[in-house]
Amino acid sequence: MGGFDIIGDIHGHASKLEDRLGGLGYTIGPDTGAYRHAERRAVFVGDLVDRGPEQLRVLEIVKAMVDSGSALIVMGNHEFNAIAYATEDPERAGDYRRPHSDKNTAQHRAFLEQLTRQQRKYYIDWFMTLPLWLELDGLRVVHACWHEPSRDEVRAQLGGDRFTSVEQIVSATDKKSPLYAAVEVLLKGPEVSLVDYGLPAYRDKDGHRREKARARWWHKGATTLRDLAEVRGFQAEDGTPYPPLPEIPVDPEDRSYVYNDCVPVFYGHYWRTDSPVHLDDWTEYTACVDFSAGKGGSLVAYRWSGEEAIALERYVPHGADVVAQTPAD
Repeated sequence: MGGFDIIGDIHGHASKLEDRLGGLGYTIGPDTGAYRHAERRAVFVGDLVDRGPEQLRVLEIVKAMVDSGSALIVMGNHEFNAIAYATEDPERAGDYRRPHSDKNTAQHRAFLEQLTRQQRKYYIDWFMTLPLWLELDGLRVVHACWHEPSRDEVRAQLGGDRFTSVEQIVSATDKKSPLYAAVEVLLKGPEVSLVDYGLPAYRDKDGHRREKARARWWHKGATTLRDLAEVRGFQAEDGTPYPPLPEIPVDPEDRSYVYNDCVPVFYGHYWRTDSPVHLDDWTEYTACVDFSAGKGGSLVAYRWSGEEAIALERYVPHGADVVAQTPAD
């Protein structure tokens, strides 16, 4: 294989996915019916489901590719949430490990409405087989955060990189469990408590009140709250833009998630809305491929061909000319 094409969060937008695969040179193989490339493999960073209008088609495309060997995938938090939403508590009949609240049901509505009960069970069973990370020759892939202590905890609790039982899902959704904390970091990313630093809460993109901000674990030099806490684009509770964070030192524990390795790591999850450029807090070894395809943005891919550091020209936005965007391999 000549390299990997790492594809961002799809969120039920099959038309964008098929357009992106076609633009990258993937065609449907007559033998398997799956998209494939003669020299490369796709890697999906998770979050295939929720939000978009083409849930089933996305799942059909991606699973066929994974089954045929033309793609790899890691679990996203939306796949994990779907598993937990469907997993009945073994000790409390009628209760589920992800409560069927109005908020949670609204988040899953597209998946629930567009697939039959039988189809949902089929794909949730498949979600259970997905690894929480990939460590390939020269690159790493995870949905939200590459964090060695969390990976160690998952391996200790699961005996590997994926779930194999309902009991493990129960543990991973128990807030008192070390497995819960590890899965949260890998699939949703670490957070920094703003209120612990004397700052007010904010409203996230869906209008929910939050006291914790996502931590910029990709910011190699982060030492202050302004460096580490992600509040760009959010609003204060009164509806005004959240004010700039102060330059105050953060606790060593909050800094412990920062990625310091020199191996490229690719991730999704963070709903970027700008162009694929290195922001001030990115490093040459971290690359986000989520550019809000689920909310009107681009389905972005990164064409990795063995380079030791991230090269901006290898990002391929939705609808872009691949030849113009990608140097020759």
